[in-house]
Formats: sequence, C-alpha cells, structure tokens
Amino acid sequence: MFTLIGGTAILALLLFFAIRNYAVQVAQSAQDNILGASVTSILDAAVIWDGVVEIDIPYASFSMLSTPMDDRVFYAIYQDETFLSGYPDLLITQTKDRDISFQTITHQGELVRVATASRTLIGKDKRTQIRVALAQTQDALSGTLDQISQNAALFVTGFFALATLLSFWATSATIGQLKRLTNSVTRRGPQDLSPFEKPVPLEMLPLVVSLNSLMARLDHSLSQSEEFIAEAAHRVRTPLATVRSYAEATLQRVDKEENRQAIRSMIRAIDESSRAAGQLLDHAMITFRADHLERQNIDLVALVNELVTRLTPIAEMKDLSLRLQCDEQVLFSCDPILIQNAVRNLLDNALKYSPSDGTVDVFVTATPSIRIGVCDSGKGFPEAELDTLATRFSRGSNAEGTIGSGLGLTIALDVATAHGGSLQLSNRPEGGACALLLL
Repeated sequence: MFTLIGGTAILALLLFFAIRNYAVQVAQSAQDNILGASVTSILDAAVIWDGVVEIDIPYASFSMLSTPMDDRVFYAIYQDETFLSGYPDLLITQTKDRDISFQTITHQGELVRVATASRTLIGKDKRTQIRVALAQTQDALSGTLDQISQNAALFVTGFFALATLLSFWATSATIGQLKRLTNSVTRRGPQDLSPFEKPVPLEMLPLVVSLNSLMARLDHSLSQSEEFIAEAAHRVRTPLATVRSYAEATLQRVDKEENRQAIRSMIRAIDESSRAAGQLLDHAMITFRADHLERQNIDLVALVNELVTRLTPIAEMKDLSLRLQCDEQVLFSCDPILIQNAVRNLLDNALKYSPSDGTVDVFVTATPSIRIGVCDSGKGFPEAELDTLATRFSRGSNAEGTIGSGLGLTIALDVATAHGGSLQLSNRPEGGACALLLL
C-alpha cells in the first residue's frame, strides 16, 4: 500500500509540474504572439520621407497589449545605432531583418518580456536599418499562471486522493484474501493436513497449489510414520509377552538366588519395554484420531466407573483402594476411545506411584466445568518439573525405580487438547499428586 501511495505521490508531483510547465509555455507563447504583432506593426509604420525616417506609431500597437493587470509597456526605437524614441536603457539585441527575437530580462526593477525586431528601409539615396524593442511586464501572465497552478494543484490533489483510495481498495482486496488464507491455516489443528478448498484469486492459486502439495507430502510422511510406530509397537509387544512368560516359568525352576535376581531384572526390563511399546501404540492411535474425532454423546460417569471397576483387581493386588466420587450424570460429546485411553493412563500412573495401603481418588464433575480428576497418595510431582512432565518421554526426578515410558501424561494432554481442553497437574496439600483433565 505504501509503495502504491508513494508512487502515486511521485506521479502527482510530476503531473503538476508537467501541467504548469505546459501552461507557462502556452501563456508565454500567447504573450509573444501579441508582442510580435505589436513590434511588426511599429516596424511597418516606418518610412523614409524626403530622406528622413518617420515612424507614426499606430494606436493599435499598444492597445493590443492591454491586460486586466494594467501591465506596463516599454519600447525603444533605433535607426542604425542612433536612438530615436522610447526608453534608451531598454536592451536591444541584434536580429536579422524581419526576424523577431524574444527574451526575458529585468528592466527598471521589473521582470519583462522583450520582443526585438529589425527592418531595413531603402530610400532614393539612403539605406538604413530600423530596430524596435517592445517590452511588457508579466503581472497578468503571473496571475494567469497562479490561477492555472491552483487549478492544477486541485486536480492533482483530487487525482492523488482518488489514487490513494484505489490503492487502499486494491491492497485490502489482495491482502484480505491473503489474510483469509492465513486465518484458515492458523485455525487448523497440528494434525490437519487436508488441502485448502476455498476459492482464492488467480494470483494466489500457485501459492495454494504449492501449499496443498506440501500438505499432501507431509500427510503421507506422517501416515507412514504412524503406521510404522503402530506396527513396530505391535510386533515388539507380542514377542515380549512370550519372553516374559518363559522368564516367569524359568524363575520358578531356578534355586540359585543370583540367577533368580538376574531373571527378575530381565522380567522388569521386559515389562518396561512392553509398556513403552503399548504406549507408543496408544500415542500413534491418538495422534491419528485427534484430527478425526468420532464424537458420541456419552456419560463420562459411566465410562470412568467402568474403568475403575476393571482396574480394581490390580489395585487390590497392590493393597490400594480406588475411591470414586462423581455427579449423578455428566454428558459430554467426545471420542470415547480417546477419553478412556487418557483416563486409563492417569489411573495407571496413580496406581504405580501410590504406596501400599494408599488411596486413589477419582472424581467426575460437571461444575464449574466438565473435569475428570485422579489423585493419589504418593510422593507427588516435583514442583520444579510441573511444566515439563507432560512432555513426550519426560519423567519426574522422583520416578526412578518405577516402570514407565514417559508417555502417560503426554497421551492425556493430547486427548484433552484434541477436545479443546487442557491437563492440569498439581500436588495435594496432604501429599500426593493430582492430575485434572479439563474438558
């Protein structure tokens, strides 16, 4: 826009000076024509009578020079080099016979336009040259030029204003389309790689085609990555389960404590690998579904209650109690598979980090907003790491010795984000960690 307006300003100035220069030429030409005619009429009145040059200056020679501004007129007549009449200090230049020359000079402190012409008179026994200079002040010309300049300035100002409005319109029309395209890109989720289908101006079509091509390549690449992770996790988890079964069977038959300790370490490593593979598979699935949510109107209380029921035997094996506090019914439009996955990961973490004889509190409420909370009675989150614990593969400094992959909170956060919510981590005043899924 500034480029267009700047160019318009330069063009307006050039246009103003062009109009004014042309007006000066036309006005000066008109004055020169009148001065030339007046000089010619004076020269035509010169005759030789009885050997003496006589000039009867016609009345029209000066009357034709009258102007509304009452410009002053000066003249000088020379015969050869002898001054005959007029103003002797008026400059007279040499000219060819019957030629008229024009120049602008200062005479008696005023700027005047001078027309000079000469004529050769031939008598019976005499040949002489008559030179006439006729000058006129330029008050009327200046007034005319000032009026023309004012009109030109008004015209150029109107032209500039119109061009500026057109610049605003052209810029807003173009930038508006670009802004809409930008907003369309900005509003997209991190996994939305579908092509842009909204109509755009022809000038932006190459950009949109390039963006769509890039989106297609990224989508293909991400799909391949997700499929690879899912396939790899599946292929790793199945043989790990088999190896763990053999390791447990072998542990029962080994008597030497040193060998039993080695097998226990192997089983622990297998559990960590199996859990990591499972959570990688879950994360790949969530990444894929987050962009294509299959929403259903479900009761979150029923969903969480079912999860608590399924995990109760595991909690009892660790001498833990699961305590559920819920509203009577909390309806929410969501992807139930993703919500279930997120809550299960929060419950798994709570069961892992709670000490024996501890309690895990689970609550679902619709006021002041829909939220699902899981709180344990363990060590709690490290205060300095609360902002980074939901980062992929990030684990707290107090999690050493506990099986985990660092993906549980990441999965919960991704699910919350996909539903327009967030994950809030905090510590309970009486001890323990609290994870709150805000929807």
